[in-house]
Amino acid sequence: MIKDITIGQFFPGNSVVHRLDPRMKLVLTFIYIIAIFLCKNFLALGAMVLFLLISVLLSKISLKLIGKSIKPVFIIVLITSVLQIIYNDKGIALIEYGKFHITTGGVFTALFTTVRIVALVVASSLLTYTTSPTLLTDAIERLFSPLKIVKINVHSIAMMMTIALRFIPTLIDEVDKIMSAQKSRGADLENGNLVQRGKALIPIFVPLFINSFSRAYDLAFAMECRCYKGGEGRTRLKEMKLALKDYIAIFMLIAVCVFVAITNKLIVAPEEYSNILDSFVRFVL
Repeated sequence: MIKDITIGQFFPGNSVVHRLDPRMKLVLTFIYIIAIFLCKNFLALGAMVLFLLISVLLSKISLKLIGKSIKPVFIIVLITSVLQIIYNDKGIALIEYGKFHITTGGVFTALFTTVRIVALVVASSLLTYTTSPTLLTDAIERLFSPLKIVKINVHSIAMMMTIALRFIPTLIDEVDKIMSAQKSRGADLENGNLVQRGKALIPIFVPLFINSFSRAYDLAFAMECRCYKGGEGRTRLKEMKLALKDYIAIFMLIAVCVFVAITNKLIVAPEEYSNILDSFVRFVL
C-alpha cells in the first residue's frame, strides 16, 4: 500500500502541461493555491475545480495516479470533514442524538472544505508529475534570483528543495523494502492497538535513518567528485523561454480568478447555502 504514494515523482510525457515553462507552472500553482482559499461559494470553487480538471486532462496523467496523490491526505480530509460536521450548528438539524447533532450548515461546510483540500493536493501533485527535478530546480532559482541582491544563495536553496522532493519516492521504496523484510522475519505491523503498532515501527525507523544518512553521504561524495561548486558560472543545456501557450495558460487562470472575485461578491457563502436546504426540508416536512 505504501507504494501507492506518488508524492515527488515525475512522469515523463509530451503533453501541453509537460511543455509549459517550469517557471510559469510554479507561478500558476502558487496563484491557484491562493485563489482556492479565496473561494467563498460553490460556484467559485466549481470554476477552480473545472480549471484543474482541464489541466489534468491536458497533462494526460491517468486518473489512477491522481487518485494515488490523494491517498496520503485521506485521513486529514476525513478528520477535517467530521469536525466540520460535528461542530457547525448552523441550519436545520438533520440528525440529533443527545449532544451530537448534524446540521445542514455543517454538511455544506464539510463538503466545501473537502473539495478545497483535494483540489489543493491535486494541483500540487500535478506540478511534480509534469516537471522534472532539474527543470524544477532551475525554475526555483530563476524565480528567486532577485534575492541574490541581499547575498542569499538561491541556487543552494533550490537544490536542497529539489533533492528533498526527489528523494521522497526513494524513501518510500526504502520503507516498503524494510517492512517486507521485517514481515518475512515474523514482525506483526498491522495488528494490535495504537501503542503496539507504534512500537512495531521502531525496527523500521532505525534502518531507514541509517540508510538515509548513507544515501546523503554518497550523494555529497558524488557531487564533490564531479567538482560541483554551486550555481556560480554554471551553464544550462536548455534556456527557458516563455511561449504563447504559457501566456494562454496564465490568461485563463487570471480569467478564472476574476470570475471567482465576482462570484464572491454576488453569491452567498457556503454556510448560507444551508438556507436553501432548510427551505427544502421545511417544504418536505
